[in-house]
Amino acid sequence: MDQEQAASLKLFVVLSKAYKSLMDQAVKDMKSHGLASAEFMVLEVLYHRTRIPLQQIGEKILVTSGSITYNIDKLEKRGLLKRVPCEDDRRVTYAEITESGRELFDDIFPRHVSSIHSLMGGLDSEEKAQATQLLKKLGKGV
Repeated sequence: MDQEQAASLKLFVVLSKAYKSLMDQAVKDMKSHGLASAEFMVLEVLYHRTRIPLQQIGEKILVTSGSITYNIDKLEKRGLLKRVPCEDDRRVTYAEITESGRELFDDIFPRHVSSIHSLMGGLDSEEKAQATQLLKKLGKGV
C-alpha cells in the first residue's frame, strides 16, 4: 500500500467514525422528542417543504421505500402528516405536514438545531465551512 492509498484509507476510517459518533448523538436527540429517527427526518423534510411526493421522501432522507411507507403510516396515525392525492396525476400522492405536525416541529426543531450546533462545537465557523466544502467535493467525486 502506498502513502496515497494509506491516506485514503485513514480518511475513510476517520470519516466513518466521526459520522457514527455524530449520528448516534443526533438520533438520541431525535428520540428524546418521542420520534424515531426516520419519523423525525420525514417531518423535518415536510417542515421545510410543507408538501412533497411520497416517492421523493426516501431520496431526501436516504431511507428505503418500505421504511418510508411504515413511517408515513405511523406519522399519519398520530395526526402529524396527511396523504394528499395529486389532482393532476392519480399516480402521485403527496405527504403534507398537518397543523399538529407543524406545531410539534415549531417546538422541537430549534432545540434540535441547538443540539446539532453543540455536536459541531469542535470546529469553528471557518473550519465548518472548509469541512462542508471538502465533503461536498468528496461526495461529488465518487
